[in-house]
Amino acid sequence: MVCPDLRFKPRLAVLSEEQMEQIHLATLELLERTGVQLTHRRALEILHGAGARVDGKQVHIPAWMVEDAIRTAPCRVVLGRRDGQRSVFLEGDKVWFGPSLDCVDYLDPFTEERRRFVSDDCRITSTVADALPNYTWVMTIGMADDVPPDIADRVIAKQVFTYCEKPLVFCCKDANSVRDIYEMALLIAGSEERFRQAPTIVHYSEPISPLLYYDPAVEKIFFSAERGIPLINYPAPQAGSTAPATFAGLIVQGSAESLSGLVLAQLVRPGAPFIYGAFATVMDMRTTVFSYAAPEMSLMVAAMAQMAQYYRLPFFGTAGCSDAKFPDPQAAAEAAFSCLSSALSGANLVHDSGWLDHGSVASPAYMVLVNEVLHMVNQYMRGVPVNDETLALDLIDRVGPGAHFLQEEHTLKHFREVWYSDLFDRSIKDQWLASGAKHFEERLREQTQKAMEHQPAPLPEEVVKELERMEKHWK
Repeated sequence: MVCPDLRFKPRLAVLSEEQMEQIHLATLELLERTGVQLTHRRALEILHGAGARVDGKQVHIPAWMVEDAIRTAPCRVVLGRRDGQRSVFLEGDKVWFGPSLDCVDYLDPFTEERRRFVSDDCRITSTVADALPNYTWVMTIGMADDVPPDIADRVIAKQVFTYCEKPLVFCCKDANSVRDIYEMALLIAGSEERFRQAPTIVHYSEPISPLLYYDPAVEKIFFSAERGIPLINYPAPQAGSTAPATFAGLIVQGSAESLSGLVLAQLVRPGAPFIYGAFATVMDMRTTVFSYAAPEMSLMVAAMAQMAQYYRLPFFGTAGCSDAKFPDPQAAAEAAFSCLSSALSGANLVHDSGWLDHGSVASPAYMVLVNEVLHMVNQYMRGVPVNDETLALDLIDRVGPGAHFLQEEHTLKHFREVWYSDLFDRSIKDQWLASGAKHFEERLREQTQKAMEHQPAPLPEEVVKELERMEKHWK
């Protein structure tokens, strides 16, 4: 028997082809009939000049304009590490996990003390993100409470550039901040040409649900599109609060809000790199919180990921976060569920891995825990390769009934394909007692300490000095 090499990647689909077509048509109808509201004069002029119907602050975007923008936008975006290596390929159903942004609190991994996030905490979380192999990119993770608010977004970005070598997705308050962070990225890249070959930064911007843009968000879209900075336009519609309570209505509104930004970006610069998506989740009617771990959130991520693949646009998703207050069993279960769902649905750039308390607290220990969950998820996503070598018919026939495979060369060749955790314990109780009887929390602290001791490659001394000079001029 000769078997070809057969490979199949596990997949999850939550929408049929017919459902995706109906959602697309409803999205076009929403943008044309209801439109979006904005007050930015240049944006209104650009949209009107391109063929949109402008009625005061209300902009009605025709279907053909939306579909033109979808065709014009690149179907893939490639991000690079600090050294210029192209490392994150946003295309098709490839999945890349990263941490969170803008946490207001920090959870100490050793004392479990919760306090305001400060700039030095970003040094720790960036180092941990750099150390963890399943975090392939990074975010700014927290909001620095110890520096003036007007420059806090840039201080945090500078910390990440210094202590992490991976691509950075950042959020900031206005176009001036985008410009300063872009200039830091150009300095590190060495030139604009090298930056364009593998952008090291992605700007994350948000329209306000439902269907509203404020002027600074529009300015940030303009700046990013004009400079070729990959742009995420990521609304956060909440079912039953700022969006319809029905899942289909939630998806349509989120899709329309994201695509309205795509239209604007493509009108400013055709071919500008754009990443589609929406953080569509539920309002917990018992607590009123914006849930970061409801199963409905993972369902919406999967649905929006399918819509991104329908449009052939890169996608920004959410997983690995929890509404729990500590890295406890609830947090682990919610992370495992959402991460596996996102991986199966092909949600390209998946953020918020390691976020606690519905998006308010950064926890290095939880980042480490989610990284371990991602080991399991990635192992699962390898699927079951089928070929003559893996079917092993000759081997099974030669060993025969009642024997074992422990000393076989085939076993020696393949046993390392199994994943062995450094955090989760598989030993029997006597072995566990003999090795120190460490409970999960103690093992997690040890793994977190190890990640915190990681040493990223340092920036060149002249780059560090120039970054410090830049910081003195921020306003």
